[in-house]
Amino acid sequence: MAVRAFSFDNTYARDLEGLYVPWKAAEVAEPKLIKLNHALAEELGLDTKALDTSEGALIFSGNQLPDGTATIAQAYAGHQFGGFSPQLGDGRALLIGEVIDQHGQRRDIAFKGSGRTPFSRGGDGKAALGPVLREYIIGEAMHALGIPTTRALAAVTTGEMVRRERNLPGAVLTRVASSHIRVGTFQFVTARGDDATLRKLADYVIARHYPELKGQANPYLGLLRAVCERQAELIARWMNVGFIHGVMNTDNMTLSGETIDYGPCAFMDHYNPATVFSSIDEQGRYAYSNQPPIANWNLARLAEALLPLLAAEQNDDQERAVQKAMEILEAFQQRYEHYWLRGIRLKMGLTRDQGDDLVLAQDFLKGMEGQGVDFTQAFRRLADVAEALDASREGLLRKLYADDAALNGWLLRWRARINGEGVAPAQRAQAMRAANPVYIPRNHRVEQALAAAVDLGDYSPFEKLLTVLQRPFDERMEFAAYAEPAPASESAGYQTFCGT
Repeated sequence: MAVRAFSFDNTYARDLEGLYVPWKAAEVAEPKLIKLNHALAEELGLDTKALDTSEGALIFSGNQLPDGTATIAQAYAGHQFGGFSPQLGDGRALLIGEVIDQHGQRRDIAFKGSGRTPFSRGGDGKAALGPVLREYIIGEAMHALGIPTTRALAAVTTGEMVRRERNLPGAVLTRVASSHIRVGTFQFVTARGDDATLRKLADYVIARHYPELKGQANPYLGLLRAVCERQAELIARWMNVGFIHGVMNTDNMTLSGETIDYGPCAFMDHYNPATVFSSIDEQGRYAYSNQPPIANWNLARLAEALLPLLAAEQNDDQERAVQKAMEILEAFQQRYEHYWLRGIRLKMGLTRDQGDDLVLAQDFLKGMEGQGVDFTQAFRRLADVAEALDASREGLLRKLYADDAALNGWLLRWRARINGEGVAPAQRAQAMRAANPVYIPRNHRVEQALAAAVDLGDYSPFEKLLTVLQRPFDERMEFAAYAEPAPASESAGYQTFCGT
């Protein structure tokens, strides 16, 4: 039966006492399974037949937990929009256990929207159906795009209403992550001056995520460097597809390097570096172009949290420890730029590294500004242009621009660059299409899917959108409408909300 479908090994609960509170999910009235991620369940080694049932609904709602669960609410702190809160924690989430997947990797399985915890800070701890489905859609889209991410294993409705701006159907998401350890987890420990637990936490993260650091002369400095490297690559991947997280607080940055917490997130349509979709980001702190420096800022907070360990490894020479940490932080921009340029070269069809590639890429983006150019379509149409040696395929790209004169000089430079590489046009175009998605979770398509599910109980737009997004690089004529941006009347002033 499904209760035996999970083989849990709960190291976080076993090894990190003091960083969580044992807790139970709130029982719900009438759980109904609306989506089971079969591919992910199989990857986790779970019994999909047993779980895609009414008994699965009981499990994924928290009403009937599998054998071996150790449901806990994790504790963490965090800087939220720059202000530090020494205690945040899982206010509506519970870690139910860890499994070893088919690849031998340890994965967390957790609920989101499972009721109040000691960290709820006055909230009801519940989730509405819309935000649950949004997280499901965006997480699966990011996975298909090859971006490290948490993923949705299941979504259930609860048979209850939750009060937000209006009464909305309640739901619970089951989320899978390499772990849920955040920068804020370290901040929580350091804020309490508990160096022994800090060392235990750091050793746990090294063993779980960075085992290659074991035995190094200074593994904690190595940990900071490794996390910075993963975050530099992650943020570069976000930027290369126009993804805007919307709430890059330190409690939303994982030590594993996965994208987590899809609240007020969205994908950019018209290219504008200042794009903000989040309704709560009134100052644009987490705008598209601010994501790399904010990531660096968050990593500086991790360095501060690790400082007691870094100093201890430097024979309690705090000044020397700060200097070593600063060297790593100061290298972040260069590492980010390395990964961003690696991705943008693929998007532009460049097969060799040259010194002026950064300027060429930046000039292409600058030429889009103020022209109403759709970011995703521009790179996809550039692949069409690459398929011909002459200017015969430029029409669709030029149509994206309010004034295509901005393209003239740049296309000449780009053609001179690619023609010197000796790659067949068809081969180059094929490689570019493998790097440039034709389908992303267009904001209006996401909203249509959520509205149909929430207001009408119709999940067919949600299912169809997931089908499209599973193969984001493969153009399919029957889904042509999903590649189109929203009409200006729909996209103007578009906002997303945190969903709490």
